[in-house]
Amino acid sequence: MAVGIALPSSSRDYNGRLTLFVGLSCLIAAVGGVIFGYDIGISGGVTSMEPFLVKFFPEVYTRMKEDTSISNYCKFDSQLLTLFTSSLYLAGLMASFVASYVTRAFGRKLSVLAGGAAFLAGAALGGAAFNVYMLIFGRVLLGVGIGFSNQAVPVYLSEMAPSRYRGAMTNSFQLCVGFGVLAANLINYGTQKIKEGYGWRISLAMAALPASVLTLGAIFLPETPNSIIQRSNDNEKAKQMLQKIRGVEDVQMELDDLVNANAVSKMVNRPFRNIMQRNYRPQLVMSICIPFFQQVTGINVISFYAPILFRTIGFGESASLLSAVVTGAIGIVTTFISMLIVDKVGRRALLIGGGIQMSVSQTLVGCIIAAKLGDQGKLSNGYAFVILSLICIYVAGFGISWGPLGWLIPSEIFPLEIRSAGQSITVAVNFLFTFIIGQTFLVMLCHLKYGLFFFFGGWVVVMTGFVYLLLPETKGVPIEQMDSIWQEHWFWNKIIDKELKGKMEGE
Repeated sequence: MAVGIALPSSSRDYNGRLTLFVGLSCLIAAVGGVIFGYDIGISGGVTSMEPFLVKFFPEVYTRMKEDTSISNYCKFDSQLLTLFTSSLYLAGLMASFVASYVTRAFGRKLSVLAGGAAFLAGAALGGAAFNVYMLIFGRVLLGVGIGFSNQAVPVYLSEMAPSRYRGAMTNSFQLCVGFGVLAANLINYGTQKIKEGYGWRISLAMAALPASVLTLGAIFLPETPNSIIQRSNDNEKAKQMLQKIRGVEDVQMELDDLVNANAVSKMVNRPFRNIMQRNYRPQLVMSICIPFFQQVTGINVISFYAPILFRTIGFGESASLLSAVVTGAIGIVTTFISMLIVDKVGRRALLIGGGIQMSVSQTLVGCIIAAKLGDQGKLSNGYAFVILSLICIYVAGFGISWGPLGWLIPSEIFPLEIRSAGQSITVAVNFLFTFIIGQTFLVMLCHLKYGLFFFFGGWVVVMTGFVYLLLPETKGVPIEQMDSIWQEHWFWNKIIDKELKGKMEGE
């Protein structure tokens, strides 16, 4: 039995093309991904810089430099150090629920603007920090900014993009995340060489640059037609916006679908309560499982702590930062490839292929470290290069699959009436498990050692099976016609058919 493949027969193509207006609007909004990626990359780099450790985490620096009895895997084990990294995601989790209300009641544009402004304040505070509490409070402000932007930007991109290009346009968010990570790694590599020891301040403060672009750019962003109808019921204004962003006069078919979706959404006063209903069960499961699986790939072990991980296996400070630059560049290239092929190959094939690639490379890394790196030993240059190569293969697998698609799929599957709530759940679950993994990774590295790679590799096997069995294909399906994919899926039609029949009979 072929499972998971469901191409809806009821889908239809809207008129329109990818206009320059849409392209520029989405480019500005996608800068929200740059600030997210910059923070991911910058935190791992500065926590491996010796002047930063001396100022804020002297006990970690002492263990790294002077304690020859402690295990390689435990030198960076500090709850305060991990709190510096993970506090952002706890703040982002809480902010995402506030952002859900703002996005629904006041529009996608305002949430993007609020996210950029909060991130700008956090960057200034982090760069000027003189104690660890100021440092962490700056991280909290950064988290508020990311909570708003990650909630609103994927929704904005998926609503603005024509359905046939939605995969590529929404994947631009993850591409920008990759650019942010690479930029952060390059800046870390450069500022680490500043002899006076203040390079970490430049690294943290430079986050203000993409935040300024997003904040100023958001002022000029147009609102999506979906949001215009949802907030004002002004069909004529929404039609004019549709004509502008699609580049054609005849947009009546798409407008009718938006109006009908809005009519349904008006009957839903409590989207968080309604998303729990049985007829939304597939979307609820995906909004929880996809961001959870995205995090248990172990990618943030690489993103947050790549320099620390490379130092653990014997690289020097400069070599560790340079290795992080290499993995960041590979992530960008493969995410760009994903953008080019996702609307041709489809979501399922990329997720399954990427999952196999990630699980195999993680297993091999675990095996080599288990066999060749002792508690006080050091890998030879040859084995260290092999591990770096395998980690690059792993990052490539993530960049082409779970990286961009972990944001794309949730942004396109929710009906309008639960869209802001569904995206908030997605962001909240993502941030919750990012926080948990970020806060526990150094402890897990200390206790599980090489077994950590087997742990994450096992989860990748589980999630690949989940995709094969339970995720239908969404390629090319108009966003307001997405309900049909669940009706034609071998498993989900058993869950929702009765509810849908009752709904249709009531109408």
